[in-house]
Formats: sequence, structure tokens, C-alpha cells
Amino acid sequence: MTLPNGFLDRLRQLVGAPNVLIADDDTAKYRHEERGLLTSICDAVVRPANTDEIAAVVKACVAAGVPIVAMGGNTGLVGGGVANGGVILSTERLNRIIEIDALNNTMTVEAGCVLADLQKAAEEANCFFPLSLGAEGSCRIGGNISTNAGGVGVLRYGNTRDLVLGLEVVLPDGRVWSRLNGLRKDNTGYDLKHLFIGAEGTLGIVTKAVLKLFPRPRAKVTLMAALRELDQVLVLFDRIRNACGDRLTAFEMIPELGIELVTRHIPDTRDPFAERHPWYVLMELTSPRSADDLRGEVEGALGEAFEAGVVVDAVFAESEAQGRALWKLREEIPGAQTREGGSIKHDVSVPVSRTTEFVRLAMQAVIDEMPGLRPCPFGHIGDGNIHFNLTQPPGMDKAAFIARWEDFNRIVHDLTKRYGGSISAEHGIGLVKRDELEHYSSALDIELMRLVKKSLDPNNIMNPGKIFVV
Repeated sequence: MTLPNGFLDRLRQLVGAPNVLIADDDTAKYRHEERGLLTSICDAVVRPANTDEIAAVVKACVAAGVPIVAMGGNTGLVGGGVANGGVILSTERLNRIIEIDALNNTMTVEAGCVLADLQKAAEEANCFFPLSLGAEGSCRIGGNISTNAGGVGVLRYGNTRDLVLGLEVVLPDGRVWSRLNGLRKDNTGYDLKHLFIGAEGTLGIVTKAVLKLFPRPRAKVTLMAALRELDQVLVLFDRIRNACGDRLTAFEMIPELGIELVTRHIPDTRDPFAERHPWYVLMELTSPRSADDLRGEVEGALGEAFEAGVVVDAVFAESEAQGRALWKLREEIPGAQTREGGSIKHDVSVPVSRTTEFVRLAMQAVIDEMPGLRPCPFGHIGDGNIHFNLTQPPGMDKAAFIARWEDFNRIVHDLTKRYGGSISAEHGIGLVKRDELEHYSSALDIELMRLVKKSLDPNNIMNPGKIFVV
């Protein structure tokens, strides 16, 4: 878009000239999204240092009619941070940890803090912040909040929404709404913070948050089990959960193809088993009590599973390094898939009790549609979230495969809805799933969301075009 005369000079006055980027080389890292499929068009990248500067920038954009896309670590997977003109507002300079209240088990932070830094700071305060995902070394907490990020700890600790006690947000008119309390109980009217959690920056820009902390785990067991049959994954989950209760922190499913691709393409990885198996489960159990015999508990449940023919082999991590190596096999699956050509990705959830049935039917349906296709369903099966990714047939043209994305959406998402599931479990809607949301949501759902958007952002300047078209 054409910016009004004097607009860039106004931004420079507000945040300092070095923090208004317009050259292509300077803005490139903000314009190219994680998957490399979409590129932003933007007139400037602005990097405010605090809430007051963000509020001033928003007011300037409102006065000039310039749209704003807020950006954290730029690790999103659905185009939620892709701009089509206007300003990209980076929160990277808002990176202070304001306070850790260990007795209240809370941490007050700015939105630009990197997730891994928050985990480390909590640990140094003898606490634990449980949000954990593959991009934690670069994603920022404001983005995690704005997408209601999930990750591997949802089974025990919940999504990001469950970890946020208070927020500060710059509204689309530049006013600052602040509710930075650390209360577990507060029933004074609508809980407004939930409007902004998962809203993908369409209703305001998160600037600060009060996060919930937990006692630091002092005992941990990480292991991987091998199984012959897909349905046995849920049988094993039920056995381990019954035996270990909420000490079961993570329960991740991996197909044979996932192990094959990771060990083929990712350096410093190896199959921990002597032979390949059709299915694997990566588990982690933790406890804040160092004396808890987690290994004894899980070994007892595994022994029964062996006798019942549910599990055929298992390996335990005997050190932190071995634990990280097992997790690397899970976390590097998406990266390994890209080295095989095109990958069509689906982030869906269904009731936990129906996950394996869904996976089996979905795998058969996509293979029937395209013989030679290699489905690679993996992920957080303990909370019902499956990353149902499709790797192109060997030798097929990548562009021709990617062109079939919509066809496979219809197959996978139709089945997801038939099973009472969601077409977006943890990645959000953004641009990529906007049409899918319109297709599968009720007219009333969309109407109510539009009413909220128009009420808070009547000028439609805050991340316009994401989630739905106003």
C-alpha cells in the first residue's frame, strides 16, 4: 500500500530511526514465514521497546489507516504473521522478565521473551514453566499466547490458555488494557483475557503476561516403546495412565516412517532399537519428589504390557543426553519430511478414545486417493492432537503434489469432523486454514467472531484477513 506522507517519519520519532526498517535486506527475516510457502508484503518493520511505544505506533497507524501485523518469533505454521501491506510490528525488544514470585508460582514477563529463556529463568528460581514445543529456542511468549500454543506437556499441564493468569494488551485503538494479576480465582465479570488468547493478534497486541509456574520436577523418566499394532497405542496409554496417574507428562506417537526419515536425513540421530517396528510411543514421566520411583512404576506397567503382547520392546534413557536423543527423533520429523520433497500438513484433534481409529481410516483414505503416498501421522496422541502429515510419493514432482493440498484437506478434515474433532488443534487458523474454518464452522460461530472483531477493531487494522474475512 502507499503510506501517507510523513508516516515513516512519525514512526521514527516514536521508536527511533534504527527501529524502523524498510530496506529489503533488513526486513527479509520478518517477511519470510517458517514453512517457506508464503511471503509478506510490508512497507516497514517497526520494533518498539515497550508498551507505551506500541500504543503510540498503533495510534499512528489508526490515524493513517495503516494495517498492523504483530510478530513474535515468526515460527507460525498457518500464515498468521504474513502481512499484505502496512506495518509488521515486532515484539522482539520487549524481552524483560519483570518478576518471578516463587511463592505464588507466577512469572510476569514481556511478550517478546523467548520461550526457552522463560523455562531457564523459572528453573533458576526453583520453579517450572511447562510450555514446551519444538520452536522453543526462537518462539516468543506473546506469539504462544496469541496462538494458544500446545506442545508436548498439554497432557498434564494444559494449553497456553491454562498457563496464563493475567495479560496486558494494546487494543486496536491504541488504548492499553491491563489485568496483570496473579490470581487463581477472580470472578469479577467476564474473563476478558481469554478474548486475546488464541486470537492470533486480530483483537490486540499482547505486551505482558502473568504466567503460571509449577514445582520443578526432581525425578524424570524418558522412554520409548515399540508396538506391532496401531490400536495398541491406546491400550498402552490406558495402562500407563492408570499406573502412573498425572506423573505421565507426555505421550507421543511416532510411525515407522518417522523414525526412518529422521535417521536418514538428520545428523546425529539413530534408531534406538535393533530392528524397525510399525509404531512407537515416546513417554516422559515427571515428579516434583526426587524419591518417587517413576521407573519402577512404569516398568511394572510395561511388564504387564509385554505379557499381554501390547509392547514388543522398550528403551529407557539412562542420561539427560539419551533423553534428548529420544526427543530429537520426535521433534525432527517435520524437518526430515521436507528433505523427501513435498509435505502436506494437517494439525487435527479428535477425542483421545478415537485417535487410533481415526488414524487408521485416514491413512487408508489418503492412500486410496494417491497410491504411493506416505502418510506420517505423529504427535500428541495422549491429548488427541495428531499431526497428520503426508509425504509425497517418491519421484513425484513436488509442485504437483502440493497442488493437491485442498483435495487432501477435504479427505482429512471431513473425517476429522465426522469424529467430532477440530481442524486446528494447536497451530491456529491464520491464512492457510481460513477457508477451512468457514467451510466447517457454523454460520453462527463465524457471525459471533465477526461481531467481536468489529466491536474491538472497527477499522480492521489489526492483522486483517486472518482467521476470517470481515
